[in-house]
Amino acid sequence: MSYSEIPMIPRDKHTVSGTVSAIIYQNEENGYTVCEITTPDGDEITVTGILPFLTEGDKITAKGTFVNHAVYGPQFKADIYEKTLPAEEGDILRYLSAGNVKGIGPRTASRIVEKFGTDTFDVLANHPDWLAEIPGISQKKAAAISESFSETAGVRAVMMFCRDYFSPSAAVKIFKRWGGASVDLIRENPYILCENIDGIGFKNADKLAMSLGMPEFSPDRITAGIRFVLENEAQKNGHTCLPKSDVIRLAADLLTVDAELCADAASSMLDEKRLSFVSENGDLLLFLPKYYRAEQYIAKKMSQLCRVCPQTDTGDTERLIWKLESENKIEYASAQKNAIRTALSEGVMLLTGGPGTGKTTVIRALISIFESLGFDCALAAPTGRAAKRMGEATSREAKTVHRLLEMEFGTEERTSFQRGEKNYLDEDVIILDECSMMDVLLLESLLRAVKNGARLILIGDADQLPSVGAGNVLSDLITSGVIPTIRLTEIFRQAEESLIITNSHAINEGRFPNITEKNKDFFFLTRKTDEEIALTVADLCKNRLPRSYGEEIVSSIQIITPSHNGAAGTVRLNQMMQAALNPKSPEKAERKVRDSVFRTGDRVMQIKNNYSLVWTKNGNEGMGIFNGDIGVITDIDPVSESLVVSFDDREVIYEFSMLDELEHAYAVTVHKSQGSEYPVVILPIFNCPPILRTRNLLYTAVTRAEKMVILVGRQDILADMVANDRHAVRCTHLKAFVREAFDK
Repeated sequence: MSYSEIPMIPRDKHTVSGTVSAIIYQNEENGYTVCEITTPDGDEITVTGILPFLTEGDKITAKGTFVNHAVYGPQFKADIYEKTLPAEEGDILRYLSAGNVKGIGPRTASRIVEKFGTDTFDVLANHPDWLAEIPGISQKKAAAISESFSETAGVRAVMMFCRDYFSPSAAVKIFKRWGGASVDLIRENPYILCENIDGIGFKNADKLAMSLGMPEFSPDRITAGIRFVLENEAQKNGHTCLPKSDVIRLAADLLTVDAELCADAASSMLDEKRLSFVSENGDLLLFLPKYYRAEQYIAKKMSQLCRVCPQTDTGDTERLIWKLESENKIEYASAQKNAIRTALSEGVMLLTGGPGTGKTTVIRALISIFESLGFDCALAAPTGRAAKRMGEATSREAKTVHRLLEMEFGTEERTSFQRGEKNYLDEDVIILDECSMMDVLLLESLLRAVKNGARLILIGDADQLPSVGAGNVLSDLITSGVIPTIRLTEIFRQAEESLIITNSHAINEGRFPNITEKNKDFFFLTRKTDEEIALTVADLCKNRLPRSYGEEIVSSIQIITPSHNGAAGTVRLNQMMQAALNPKSPEKAERKVRDSVFRTGDRVMQIKNNYSLVWTKNGNEGMGIFNGDIGVITDIDPVSESLVVSFDDREVIYEFSMLDELEHAYAVTVHKSQGSEYPVVILPIFNCPPILRTRNLLYTAVTRAEKMVILVGRQDILADMVANDRHAVRCTHLKAFVREAFDK
C-alpha cells in the first residue's frame, strides 16, 4: 500500500521507518520537527512531532498516527521515535556535514571521516584527542566537538528514557543538571527530579519511579512525599510550616504507607537538616528550610533596620510637613501626619488602610520630603499592574520587585537576583506598595538587598486576602505589635462620593452595603438562580454595557468570581464569554488543550510565575511573566506548535507544551485578581461553597474596581458574606520570629 492510500484513522497506531531526506521545520527550543523520510520501499512520508536533534541522513523508526492535515495534507504524527546513528561511511559523512555536531562543517566532516572511517563516532565520543591530528583542529576544538557530540546523544537518551513522563524541555534541563550520568541517577532515585528540576513535580516523578519498580515504602519515596506535602501546602494554602502530626498524616495518606514510616523519615530529615523546625504548643512545626530561612531572615533584618536607621530631628520633621502643606495648599489629616513622622524617624514603617483613606497622598508626601533631604527613593510593587498604578499616582518610576532586584536567570534555570547582600540597592528609601501580595520568599529577597541605614516603608491593605504565595507577611508583621504601624481609617471627602469606596468600608466593618442608589458607581442586580446570574453576567458584557457606554467598554470589563466551579464559576463563565465575545470563526486559529480551546483574540492569564519566558516590547527584550498577568492571544501557529500572547504590549511566545500555564481570563477568581485594578468589575454573588463566602473575599473583589462595580445575584448570599468574618488561617511563624528578634 502506498502512503497516499493509507486510511487516515486517528486511533490507528502505526510504525514507520526510513531515512530523513529533508527537514522542513525544526524548533530548536522544544524539538518540534516537520521532516520528510524515505522508507525502504521508496515512499516519501511527512513526519511531525517532538523529534529533537533530527537531521538529514538520520535513520529513524517512529510510532504514531496517520492524520490528514487540513492545510498540509497527509502526515504521520509521531508519538515516540528511535534514532539509529549511521554505520556506513557515506551516511556518517552526510550526518556530520548536516551540522549535527557543533564545530564540524562539511569540509571538516570530510577530513574526519576520511581519516577514521566507520570508527568516527567512537573517536568523537571516546578519543577526542585523536581529532587534533587533523589539520585545523586544535586540542581545544577537539574537546568542544566531543562535548557537543556527547551532549546531543545524552539529551536524546534522557528524552527517550523520560518521554512518557516529561516534556523535551524538561529533558534538556535534566541533562544540563547531571550530564551523561542523568539516566543512571534517575534510575537510582527518580525523586531527585522533583527536588532539583523546576517544573517536575512529585506526582510525575512518582509515576516514573513506580514504572521502574521502586517499592512504595522506599525511604527515597517517603522523603520526597514529605517534601511534596510541605511544598504543596505552601503553594496551595499559603502555609510556611505545619505541625509535625499533620505532615505525617498527610504524607501517609498521599503515599498510602504506614504513618510510622513517615514519622521515622521526618525524624531522619530533621537530623540531616533537610527539614527545619520550631517548638510550639507542645508540637513541632516543620518547615522546608527555605521558608524557615526566609521568615527568620525577615525578622532579623527588620529589627536591624529599625536599630541602625539615623533619626530625624522632631523639629525638622514638623517644619518639613508645614512646608509641604503650604506649597501644595493642603492640610494632612492627623493620621497622615503621624505616618510621615514615623517614616522619617523609623527604619521600618507599616502603613495600612482601605481605599480612599489617603495612602497615596502619604506616599507622595514622603517622596517629596525624602528627595528634598537628598535621599534617593525606590518605588516598587509585587506585580506589573500594581507598579504601573503606583507610578501613575506618584509621577515617579515604579518597578516590580523583580525588576528592582535585577532578576537574572541562573545556569540551572532558577531565579536569582543581581541585587543582594553582595550588591545592595543604592537607594536610601524603599517604598513598597500592595504588600498584602508579598510572600515570604520575595520579601526575603528584597530585604537581602536593602543596605543598613536605609528606610523601608511597606504599604498595603491588611484586610484584603493574603498573598498567593506562602506566608501572611503584612498581617503577621502588623500583628507582631513591635514594628511601627500606622492605620489610616478616615475616608476623605472626594472618596466619600464613590459608593465603591464607602461600600468597601461598610463591608469591611460588617455592615450591609448601600445597593439602592441607581446613579452611582455601585450596582446590584437581583437574580434568583445561579443560571440566571451567569446569563445576566454574559448579557451585561455582550449587550447591556456596550449599548450604554460604547463597544470600547468591553476591554475594560473584568468578571471576578469567588469560585472556579459552579454555574457562575470561572470555568463556566469563561466558556460562555468566549462564545459571546470571541466565537469560533474560520479566520481565527485555535488550539485545544485539555477541556479548553484557545483561540486568537482570547483573553488569557498566566497562572504561575515563569521567570524564563522571554518577552519583547518595542525592540527590547526582558524576562519573566508572572502569576496573574493578563494578556490577549494574537497569533496561533500550528506548524511551529506555538502561540503568541500580548501582555500590555509585551509579546511572548508559548510553545503548545507550555499551555498548562495559561487559563482563559474573561472571568478570574478573586484570589487571582489581587493587586490588580480594573475599570469595571462584575461580581456574581451565587451559591458558591460556604468556605468562599467570606467578608474579606467580598471586600477584596469590590476594591478591585476603579470606576464601576456591578454585583449580580442573591441578596441573602451577599448578607452571608458581609456577616462572615472568618479568615482562612495560615500556619506561619513570622510573627513569633519578629517578636524574638526585636526583644534581643
